[in-house]
Amino acid sequence: MKTNSSPRRCVRTLILTGSLLLFGALANGPVAAAGYVAGSVPAADGTRIHYVDNGRTGAAPVLVFVPGWGMDHTIWDAQLAAFGEGHRVVAMDPRSQGASQLSGGGNTPEVRASDIEALLTARKLDRVVLIGWSQGVQDVAAYVQRYGTGRIAGLVLVDAAVSRGAGGVAADPQAAQRFLEMMAVYAAHPREYLRGMMGAIFARPLAPEQVDRRVEIALRTPVSTGVAMLVADMYGVDRSGALKKFDRPTLIVAAAGSDELAAQKAAAQQVPGARLEVVADAGHGVFVDQPEPFNTALREFLETLRR
Repeated sequence: MKTNSSPRRCVRTLILTGSLLLFGALANGPVAAAGYVAGSVPAADGTRIHYVDNGRTGAAPVLVFVPGWGMDHTIWDAQLAAFGEGHRVVAMDPRSQGASQLSGGGNTPEVRASDIEALLTARKLDRVVLIGWSQGVQDVAAYVQRYGTGRIAGLVLVDAAVSRGAGGVAADPQAAQRFLEMMAVYAAHPREYLRGMMGAIFARPLAPEQVDRRVEIALRTPVSTGVAMLVADMYGVDRSGALKKFDRPTLIVAAAGSDELAAQKAAAQQVPGARLEVVADAGHGVFVDQPEPFNTALREFLETLRR
């Protein structure tokens, strides 16, 4: 396995997550980054969904960041810092992750889509640029499939292809086999698995203390829930049809070495006017490995929304 390959790359692959700057999730509770206020909103089933919000007002679109599997909002800290001056910026912890409430059920992209809608409604957010990474790509696709784009100004999909559901097993049975093998390792040795994952998804290795913190954050999700999440994400529902509903400006950001690059290019061709940005020297955590190229691509995309 290449050290810069993503979980999705390794198993379709291994597991979809990663992270960097660790300004939050301290041992005694999450701490909002400078300029942000932390809070929570109830989902439709009552599960509390944690978020941070800088509360900025203005005409610019609102940026809403959705992290990947096992991660919390601090994975986006470089982006929260870069875009907080010019935009209202909100980042969430998906249910059963980070500081959000653990949920015994509903840990699927389809339910997390309703969690996103609950957050947008409670915080009165419109003209939103919805930005999802890895598992968050599935959440964004599920959101558009269910709720459409009435609140949406733009869509950003980061380093993951929209899942084809169970059809993915037939398309790549070897990847499905590897996935099941890796789930067995995760179930038996979660800490070791997660530590290995943190070393696999970044081209630029995290410092040891950062790895430790990321592993602790990911361990907050019960292993049985984590497995269920990944199965639902990768093979649960064919969400490829959601791309037909992407009728807002769309940016797709991919790592140059991603095994899913061809699928992401195909997705860009399916969405009229979509822009594909391929970032070199980056692993699955492309916006962590290469924050400046990623931020530049996002900034240029946001500029097109002003025209």
